Amino acid sequence: MAEEVSLREEDIPDSGRIVKIRGLEIGVFRVGGSYYALLNRCLHQGGPVCTGRISGTLLCRAESDWKFEWVKEGEIVVCPWHSMEYDIRTGRSLAYSGNPLRTYPVELRDGNVVVKV
Repeated sequence: MAEEVSLREEDIPDSGRIVKIRGLEIGVFRVGGSYYALLNRCLHQGGPVCTGRISGTLLCRAESDWKFEWVKEGEIVVCPWHSMEYDIRTGRSLAYSGNPLRTYPVELRDGNVVVKV
């Protein structure tokens, strides 16, 4: 049976918020007006990834003539233990695309952010 936690939108700071449900710590984040929820356990060594800083990242690609550019500002959470970077919207590691962080469904109900586990 699914459980859920409900937060008011204004209770989620730009740095995200950690909630506990069913014994799990889950980071709830707002990116560009949408909400996302990630398991607070880094894939690298189990660190509290969702307590890390919110940032962007450097990207080098053909479209920019292989020059570095700063992208995804406010969309990346950086694990405080070893600086592993994750895309908040997908849970994917920027270094290892294989296994993403576990994500949870989030919906808005009457001004409340509801995370389902």
